[in-house]
Amino acid sequence: MTKSMVVLGSTGSIGTQTLDVAEKYNMKICALTAHSNVKLIEEQARKFKPSLAVMFDETAASDLKIRLADTDTRVLCGMNGLIEAASLNEADVVLNSLVGMVGLEPTLAACKAGKDIALANKETLVAGGELVMNAVKESGVALLPVDSEHSAIFQCLQACPDKKFLKKLILTASGGPFFGKTKAELCDVTVEQALAHPNWSMGAKITVDSASMMNKGLEIIEARWLFDVTADNIDVVVHRQSIIHSLIEFTDNSVLAQLGVPDMRIPIQYALTYPERVVSPVGELDLTSIGTLTFDKPDYETFECLTACKAALNKGGTSPAIANGANEAANLLFRQAKIPFLKIGELVTGAVADISTGTLSSLSDVLSADKAAREYVMSAVQ
Repeated sequence: MTKSMVVLGSTGSIGTQTLDVAEKYNMKICALTAHSNVKLIEEQARKFKPSLAVMFDETAASDLKIRLADTDTRVLCGMNGLIEAASLNEADVVLNSLVGMVGLEPTLAACKAGKDIALANKETLVAGGELVMNAVKESGVALLPVDSEHSAIFQCLQACPDKKFLKKLILTASGGPFFGKTKAELCDVTVEQALAHPNWSMGAKITVDSASMMNKGLEIIEARWLFDVTADNIDVVVHRQSIIHSLIEFTDNSVLAQLGVPDMRIPIQYALTYPERVVSPVGELDLTSIGTLTFDKPDYETFECLTACKAALNKGGTSPAIANGANEAANLLFRQAKIPFLKIGELVTGAVADISTGTLSSLSDVLSADKAAREYVMSAVQ
């Protein structure tokens, strides 16, 4: 591989696995970014020798600047630093694995700079889907999904070049650690229990999103924009083994699925090497050792976030940004042990229902909706 790349969020789960793939195929790393993990990004910078390293946290950036003073790596901070990293002249592709709304502006900057984007930051399309897709179209860049579910859909759709034969997309969900639980059983669950995902190793925010099923709701909205389908053409099925990563159904009711072991390096690698397929460091899938694959319907009543995201998508405009902003605020409050687990779904549902939906025509529209949602959550728990 001769690609040169920027990794936004290099110290997180997706970022570290991306660097594993980049090292295996000798990809050049032009820039690395993190929120505040100075120790790890220093190690990464010394290993990959990027021209730029960015810390979102200003204090962490000052620390990193001192640590890297003996290198040729520049150190910047904040959103301006992320935008500069996403726009670097020498980069071919920007892999965005930032967590939350912070990923939106760097994605738009990468589009403007003509960079192909490998997207693992689902909030980018949830909050600003129309803006991002318009920017992608105008700039002519490639937008390649990194999430395992959307990568699976992307791969399956290559067998459906004419969309008139496509009936629906079927996203699989692991069900998280609370699959099968009733609302009564979830009243007193702890942060530690919510972080105990059965199949995937992810950051704390995303793991809690998986426990609340918000993650799947966000993926429904993301799929609508990535693949230009309506909410009515997107289904969810709970598949506990996380072997089938998603499926598509054709108009003749035949179904095509993408399977693989639950290892994010597969979709990361495919986004970076597309349209080529290269040897993977991931183990081979052995169906005989798995034996049984199971499928269940999602519990939309217990896991309110999933229902709220569908409602937000149907309302359109700024409603998805409202749902996302409310969840980011509520998710953090839960992780800080300031609200119970079920309150997350209540707050997201309330925000979508109570905050007026506006038109989404600019970045300021998204940011205003996000702010209103966060203020709604904070006022509701005071």
